[in-house]
Amino acid sequence: MTIRTALTEKFGLEYPIVSAPMGSVAGGRLAAAVSNAGALGLVGGGYGDSEWLHTELSTARSETTRPWGVGLITWHATHEILELALSYEPPAFMLSFGDPRPFVRAIKEAGCTLICQVQDVEDGRAAKAAGADIIVAQGTEAGGHGADRSTLPLVPAVVDAVAPTPVLAAGGIADGRGLAAALMLGAAGALIGTRFYAAIEALGHESAKEYIVAAKGRDTERTRVFDVVRQHAWPRPYTGRAIRNRFMERWGRREDDLSEALEEEIPRFRAAVRDGDFETAMIWAGEAVDLILDVAPAGELVRRIGAETEACLQHASELLRKT
Repeated sequence: MTIRTALTEKFGLEYPIVSAPMGSVAGGRLAAAVSNAGALGLVGGGYGDSEWLHTELSTARSETTRPWGVGLITWHATHEILELALSYEPPAFMLSFGDPRPFVRAIKEAGCTLICQVQDVEDGRAAKAAGADIIVAQGTEAGGHGADRSTLPLVPAVVDAVAPTPVLAAGGIADGRGLAAALMLGAAGALIGTRFYAAIEALGHESAKEYIVAAKGRDTERTRVFDVVRQHAWPRPYTGRAIRNRFMERWGRREDDLSEALEEEIPRFRAAVRDGDFETAMIWAGEAVDLILDVAPAGELVRRIGAETEACLQHASELLRKT
């Protein structure tokens, strides 16, 4: 039994799954492992560290012969970083958080499939008009950066607004039940992040992965404090969902006070990141942490989610009865 959607047909996938391009976490090994298992793995370009990108894109390209891709933060991207990423010939290129239009022409001319992530219906229409081949509708349940619309009502609204452009669902999806639900909402697949953070191949600190396994959805919260202390000027309405820790509890809703204390707080924060002190450093994670019970190989996760999805869809068909 196989699932066929516009996403699987576009890239020749076995499963309608894309691993999210999580900055500093989704490196080349993770992207390659996901792609080798029959899904689409993306390298997280983050804020555009060229040395990091050289290493991770080279790894992705060398460790798989199947389609893979890279993602950049649109508002922070530069044409130099874009050209660097394109030089590794990724079949897919994802832009998130901002106006994609300055980069569309170069991506298209390189022969890449353009994936644009949006957080509301209006931006979905704008992404389609800009030339997106696939649109990701990301709900607020997602880990890391996002906005304030919930996945369940957002996905079908974007599907309707941009049809026939394929839409992927993101935010709060960590198993086959979530992927099956996304397909029933009209999505062609799902972009999954936090579940792949807790993969063996992910670059995140090992203790961060254990935090994710132990956390509950209520332990996560959207915040700006980690962007303030890292001096990343994220535009509104974007905030980041992370596992609540002492730093967040101290500075939450006191961003102006934190800005005034940066001379002291920045060195402490950088030391915490270096030392893996996650009572100060952040762990980006979504509400679906409730469903993450282990750290496993990425390929196993792809196959597990795929099998669960097939079982859910089979069960759904069995609910129909002739009257």
